[in-house]
Amino acid sequence: QLQAFGGGLVQTGDSLRLSCAASDRTFSYNAMGWFRQTPGKEREFVAVVSWSGGRRFITNSLKGRFTVSRNNAENTVYLRMNSLKPEDTAVYYCAASNGDYRGIYDYNKIADYEYWGQGTQVTVSS
Repeated sequence: QLQAFGGGLVQTGDSLRLSCAASDRTFSYNAMGWFRQTPGKEREFVAVVSWSGGRRFITNSLKGRFTVSRNNAENTVYLRMNSLKPEDTAVYYCAASNGDYRGIYDYNKIADYEYWGQGTQVTVSS
């Protein structure tokens, strides 16, 4: 079970760190990702981090502002968002994949993940 938290209302240029906690400590996810969704649009890929190897991938449009990391001891994955813009406003979801690891670049689609958190709202005011 995944739980995302850390969202909120911030101003343009602010930073925010989202967390995603996996409650089952005996379950090892090969990859954990972040997606975001705005009303009327499809859920889009943001970032992914491999659970054991530390490989990371950020979607090109967010590189330089967003980073993804994980803390295995706490079963938690983080999404650090800097220089936030109004267009970053969305519900952010974390997801996990427990299938065979395929390489960090193969986890950018909704169908690549079996487990999803409930989402946390991020609102960036102008």
